[in-house]
This record gives sequence, structure tokens and C-alpha cells, in this order.
Amino acid sequence: MGLERPEREDMKHLLNLLAAIALLIWGMHLVRTGVLRVFGANLRSWLARSLGNRFTAALSGIGVTALVQSSTATALMTASFVGQGLISLPAALAVMRGADIGTALMAVLFSFDLSWLSPMFIFVGVVLFIARQAQTAGRVGRIFIGLGLMLLALERIVQASDPMLASPITPVVLDAMGNDLLAEILIGAVLAIVSYSSLAVVLLIAAMAASQVVPVQMALGLVLGANLGNGLAAVLTMAGSTAEVRQVMVGNLTFKVLGVALMAPFVGLWLRYVQPSMPGVAHGVVLFHLAYNVIISVGFIGLTQWVARWVARFLPRQPQEQGYHPRHLDPSALSTPSLAMTFAVREALNQADVVETMLTGVMEVIRHNDERLADSLRKMDDRVDQLYSAIKYYLTKIPRDDLGEKESRRWADIISFTINMEQIGDIIERIVQDVEEKKIAKGVEFSEAGMVEIADLHQRLVSNLRLSMGVFLDGTVRDAQRLLEEKGHFRALERTYAANHLARLADRATQTMETSSLHIDLLSDLRRINSLISATAYPVLEQAGALSPASERAQGHEGGLPDL
Repeated sequence: MGLERPEREDMKHLLNLLAAIALLIWGMHLVRTGVLRVFGANLRSWLARSLGNRFTAALSGIGVTALVQSSTATALMTASFVGQGLISLPAALAVMRGADIGTALMAVLFSFDLSWLSPMFIFVGVVLFIARQAQTAGRVGRIFIGLGLMLLALERIVQASDPMLASPITPVVLDAMGNDLLAEILIGAVLAIVSYSSLAVVLLIAAMAASQVVPVQMALGLVLGANLGNGLAAVLTMAGSTAEVRQVMVGNLTFKVLGVALMAPFVGLWLRYVQPSMPGVAHGVVLFHLAYNVIISVGFIGLTQWVARWVARFLPRQPQEQGYHPRHLDPSALSTPSLAMTFAVREALNQADVVETMLTGVMEVIRHNDERLADSLRKMDDRVDQLYSAIKYYLTKIPRDDLGEKESRRWADIISFTINMEQIGDIIERIVQDVEEKKIAKGVEFSEAGMVEIADLHQRLVSNLRLSMGVFLDGTVRDAQRLLEEKGHFRALERTYAANHLARLADRATQTMETSSLHIDLLSDLRRINSLISATAYPVLEQAGALSPASERAQGHEGGLPDL
């Protein structure tokens, strides 16, 4: 019974330590996401403007990473620039050299006793977050809450570490590890991979070293492992990404491996000559972390060209067929919802461009019986479907809890627009198939009058599609009203042309009789396409309060869009 009480106490202290570590990681997450959501677009612009040469790129990496407290977030931004052809791979690797220094500088800052700021940060952050949750002030409050929790967690780690030092289990664990530097590096790497934050692990190691839970020598080995684990975590997380993203991650890991191999033999020299002059144990640990990153960043920045060439050969880019893959969906923008939706809008317009090409081409198939073009148009529908899936998946990854009312409406509008474009692509594919089966295969032709009417509707349809793209992009009420007016004109013309066709059919015109089924189906399909195009106007008019009761009934009659 007497032995059970110490065991319960040890378990309690261990749980307190784990809770403090979890709080530290969560605080860092709040800071990182908060900074990206408030300043993400500006940080991207600043980063893009600073990539002229390797040295300014490294300096920009320091600044961006110091703010977002995540070298992985900086790597994602940089990799997206590489994928878009805005910068070269060597410049991206130079940014990452600076990013590692930025992380190390933040570790030095948090190694000082700033616990007195924790209550103020948490109080101010909660007030701002509750009062203005969906606005910029609320997101700034989220950053303050994260900073306060980080400082509180570091204080709790020190407090929880003291009882752990007195535990009889601690010496046993330390003796088992001995002075095995390789094992220490391995453990540090595992901790960084599990926590997905080398900064959190380095701060934890420094706090535990200051409390003498781990010896200084072991702490330095763990720090080397944390840096290596950070690079491994990024590679593992982005294993399914594009070749450009993986090239940046693998190149960054290469530098970290070289750095560990270079610095590991000098741990003993640091302990003998540098550590005694440090003001405290924790400062010695974080400054070793800083020295490691400065040495590999400054010393290896001249190797970026060589490493980039090696990585490019190891992970070659796969040639992609034009149009099949998204051009604008930048994963690094997902933490900044407004910016991510801007990219989604651009991709939706790219999808609409493909639909316009299909719509323009279908008339050529009808006029000239071009079977090769018909086959090409069917393949284009696959592109439309793939772009729709990519946009929808991208939008679902945007954290909707942080969207304001206006941004939430825009999110829904993008989904609606891409669904309509996908459905238009399906209808065009069906039209092409019908033309092949009922016209080309049978060797029949539309009557001259019938072809003029179809061409007129088709021309109006292309004009309405272009107008709807403008409405979707700019959202002007005037253009939205014009689009609905065009919908009414189109419907009236379709009825008139259907009546004309029936009149020609009653006159027993040969060409009209041979193409009657296809003609009626084609008029109906064109009307359906126009209804899907015109649906772009409804959200704009509804938001402006300019949607008439008749338009609301028409919208409801058409059914609307499925819930996602």
C-alpha cells in the first residue's frame, strides 16, 4: 500500500508534464494559424518580393518564420512559388536556410522568463476574441491567447519537471540511455515528428535541462535530433504532394542531415568551452540550437545550387497535360481563408474557360461533323470534372469556423458556380454524343432555317456564359440583372424556335423530319445550359435585395443546388 502512493504521485507528475507539453504545442498552433489568417497575404507578398537572390531570400525566410513560428508553413509558401514557376528551387532552399534561423531566434526569445506576460496576453486575447470573433481583432486575440498559453506552458513544464527529478524512475531512464549520442538524436527526432514542431521540442528540452531532469549533454543531442525530426516530419507530411513541394522538403532535409553530421562531433567542445560561459543551462541549449542553424545556413548557403540539382534528379517533375491539373490552388494559402478563396475563384474561372472552349467547339461539331473535335470535347469534360473535384476538395480544407458572414457566402457561391460548370460540361458531352449518333452516323443535316436558329441560340449562350463569368468575378448588380434578362429572352426564343420547328415538321420537310428528335433535344439542352449559366446571378441579386418575387419563384422551380 505504501508503494502505491509514490507510484500514483509519479503518474500525476508525468500527466502534469504531458499536459504542459500539449498546452505548449496548442499555444504554438494558435499563434501560427492566427498570424497566417491575419497577415498571411502580406507575408506571401513580402516573401515573393524578397527572392531576388539567395541572401535576401534567406533574410525573408528568417522574418516570415519568426512571425508564423513554423518553418513548415514557410516551406509550403515557398514550394507553391516554385510550383508556379515564380522562383527557382535554389532560391527556395535559401529561404529555408533563413527559416531555420528564424525558428532558432524564437527559441532564444522564449528561453527568457516572460511568464509575467502570460496573464495579460490571455486576458487581452480572450476579450478581443469574444468581442470580435469573426473580425481581424478577434484573430489578433487568437494570437495573444496562443502566446499567453505558450508562456504559461513553459512555466508549467518547469514546475512539473522538479518532482520528476526527485522520482527514482528518472535516474534509471537516464542510466539506460547512457551517453549514446545517436540514441539522443533518434529520440529528439521522434519527439519532433510526434509534436510536428521542432520549436516546441527545443523549448521543452531547454526547460527540462534547466530543471536538471535531463543532463546538458543529453539536451544537446536531443536538440540535434529535433532539427532532424522537423525535416523528416515535413517530408512525411508532404509525401503525397506535387514534385515541386517534395523537392523543397527533401532539399531542406538534406541540409539538416549534413548539419547534424557536421555538428555532432563538436558537442563535447561546446560543453567544455562554451556552455560554462552561458548565463543559464536553458540559454546554453537554445543558443546551441541557434549556432547549429546559423552554421548550416550560412556555411551551406553556397551549396543550394548543388543540392537543388541533386534533388531535381532524385525527384524529377512529372509532365502534366495542360488543363488537367489545377493551376491556382495553393495549399500554403489555406491558413488564410480570404486568400485561399481568391485562388479558388481563379481556378473556378479556369474551369469556366474549359467549359467555354467546349461550348464553342460543339457548334463546329454540329456544322462540320468533325468527329476528331467531338472526341476532344469529350476529353475536355474529364478536365472539367477533375477541376471541379479539386476546387471542392480545396474549399473543404479551408477552416470555415474562421470565415465571416461575407466569406461564408462567397464560399457557397464558389461551390455553386463550379457545380453548375460541371453540369454544363456533362450536358455538352451528351450533346456531342447525340450529334454523333443521330446526325453524323446517319448522314443527315439540319434544315437551313433550323441551323440558323440553333446558331443564334448558341451565340447567345456563349455571350451569356461570358457575362456570368464576369458576374461571378465582380458581382455587380447591374450585370446580374442583365444576365437574368437575357435568361428571359433566351427562353422566349427557344419557345419560338421550337414552334417554328413544329411548323416545318407539319409541312413534311424532309430534313426537318430526319433531324426532329435531335433538334428538339438540342433546344432543350441549350435551354438547360442557359438556366445553369443564369443561376450565377441569383446570389448577387439576393444579397443586394434586388431579387424580384418572380425571380425567386423561378429559382425555386429550377431546384437550386445540392447540399454538400
